Amino acid sequence: MGEFKVHRVRFFDYMPTAIRAMAFNSRTERLAVARTDGALEIFNFADNYFQEKVIPGQDGRAVEALCWVGRRLFSGGLNGEITEYDLENLRPRYTVEAYGGPIWTISGKGTLLAVGCEDGTVKMFEILEQRIQFQRNLDRQKGRIISLSWHPSGSLIAAGMMDMIRIFDAETGRATHRLLVERGVGAPKSKGVVVWSVVFLSDHTIISSDSAGKVQIWDGLTGTLVRTHLVTKWDVLALSVSQDESSLIAGTSEGTVVQFQFISSTVDRQEKDWVRTRTFKNHSHDVRALVHTDTAVVSGGMDTQLVVRPLLDKVEKNTHESAMRKVAFPHRSLVCCAKKAGLLLFQFPDHLELWRLGDSDGHGKPDDILPVKRKPEKLIQLKRKGEDHICCSALSPCGGWLAYSTVTSLRLYRLQNNNISITKVSKLPKDRRSAHQLCFSTDSSKLFASSSNGSVVVVALSQPECRYLHTLKPKSGSRQTVHLLAASEDGKWLATANTDCEIHVYSLGKLTLHCTVPVYSSCPTAMAINPTTSNLVVVHADQQIFEYSLVQKEYTAWSRRLQKQGLHYLWLERDTPITHVAFNPKNPAHIILHDMFMFCIIDQSLPLPEAKNVLYNQMTLRSLPEPERIRHSHAFKICKNFQHLMCVSLLEDHSLVVVERPLLDIMSQLPAPVRQKKFAT
Repeated sequence: MGEFKVHRVRFFDYMPTAIRAMAFNSRTERLAVARTDGALEIFNFADNYFQEKVIPGQDGRAVEALCWVGRRLFSGGLNGEITEYDLENLRPRYTVEAYGGPIWTISGKGTLLAVGCEDGTVKMFEILEQRIQFQRNLDRQKGRIISLSWHPSGSLIAAGMMDMIRIFDAETGRATHRLLVERGVGAPKSKGVVVWSVVFLSDHTIISSDSAGKVQIWDGLTGTLVRTHLVTKWDVLALSVSQDESSLIAGTSEGTVVQFQFISSTVDRQEKDWVRTRTFKNHSHDVRALVHTDTAVVSGGMDTQLVVRPLLDKVEKNTHESAMRKVAFPHRSLVCCAKKAGLLLFQFPDHLELWRLGDSDGHGKPDDILPVKRKPEKLIQLKRKGEDHICCSALSPCGGWLAYSTVTSLRLYRLQNNNISITKVSKLPKDRRSAHQLCFSTDSSKLFASSSNGSVVVVALSQPECRYLHTLKPKSGSRQTVHLLAASEDGKWLATANTDCEIHVYSLGKLTLHCTVPVYSSCPTAMAINPTTSNLVVVHADQQIFEYSLVQKEYTAWSRRLQKQGLHYLWLERDTPITHVAFNPKNPAHIILHDMFMFCIIDQSLPLPEAKNVLYNQMTLRSLPEPERIRHSHAFKICKNFQHLMCVSLLEDHSLVVVERPLLDIMSQLPAPVRQKKFAT
């Protein structure tokens, strides 16, 4: 595997924000997740749960509720605005003021959008081709509308409020029923009950969850209470029902998810009833958002993690699909390493931090901790301008240039590391307003910025002012933004990848399209160009690895051999994507890559691991006797000494930078969970 001097970095204080709302599109198998800072994430459940898109947040834009209408995504927030999102250019398309105060809930059906507001109105908007238009208000109520659910027929709407549920006729706007929700045993009369969530089923059953810890089943035709399930002493904050309406899940402020199934309560009974069947405890804090897919329970909340818990009666046991997943980190890098200068750039939503790595004395034996000669030093903290959060950033390899972009502006800075000064480049080429991805050339002479409609803008960097060179456009006609950029060290090639799974390679000498890599069904998550062989190595969301020769315009013999033999099953079962690919200049046959839990060096000169081989941890392998070690030797050298990796990068002096963010550090900064009485305390 080779020995490296490792800079173990733990001073990146990355802190994800809580999950506030979720919406699942069963047609496209996309999950939209809204966080408390206003950021939106789109996960592709058909592609190994890959986080394929991120729409950055904005100060003051707190998303309270989400809903899909066809392929269009809408949100409502406490600022009283409805927002539709541009999922191609990853920004809000427009916002519409609802004029009802804060929006607590939003729900779509057909061509109508229903919005529950603070002033007690349910407002109906018509969804047009390019925008939405206010249609009318339903009967106004006393007290805010907190939750909404359409009847599948689209003719009725159930609305959860304080102490009651109202049923509206969607055509006339009249309230037809009022269902009163009890406060619960021992609760003071002055304390109202919040109906946090309602679900309206095809057979006119209404299911509600409230702040008194109850899940209640109602007959929507007569307006009578059928059954009450006391789930917790605290709040039941979210409900979600399966498509066939046979299963329901409820999320509580204790961090539990309770499942109910519509089954016969005893063997001899023909009548079915809602019976509590399972309890899942996968969260430490409030479960604020839930989605019930055909095969899994998806939950998120205050502890910031997205949890996908497969229902074992819906999937085959002991398969990759039956394993539980937790998404703790973004599926893209927030760290940039200037390998020639020994600098690190950390990206936060509202600022950037530039650090100089520390240094140590001498050499030691493997696993030695070397004494620190110079401590790491924070050089610059750069606060972003405006309200929009930072969506991407980059640091040039020489450490002399820094760039970042929001959805509205792109900013470039010149760095002087000797006297630690930063100067804004004021004259950027016109129309370079924003970028989705940024990358510098190895010699720091060019900046590549992924623009709208899949194009990439090339800017020449010079001291007095920067010059626009060219816009590289794909011929495919895809309008999806480029989410990966990889420039070759010799300055000849630039590879781009988008979420339509297209990879284009451009010749930087001619500024033309050189070739298009054959489209593979899974989205690329990381890629890089080998400086010695000019081969492009791409890793996809389904963990497959491809190597493509840019000179021959075909897959390499090693790549064909890998696909023919197949990757080891333990490699394919990993549940976090590879987010970075690099190469060892000392040994061109070494490919360095990492995910959240391990980094791996693939030695292309060694045989590929077969199914009977064990993907040994390097520490375990070292402890084996030499004949055994040689017998188990194969191309994949996996190291799990470091955990919760944000970045693994190789510096010019061949030392390794490993940026870790232990989950325990994140958990320790979260607010205290709801107090639970323990036994005998």
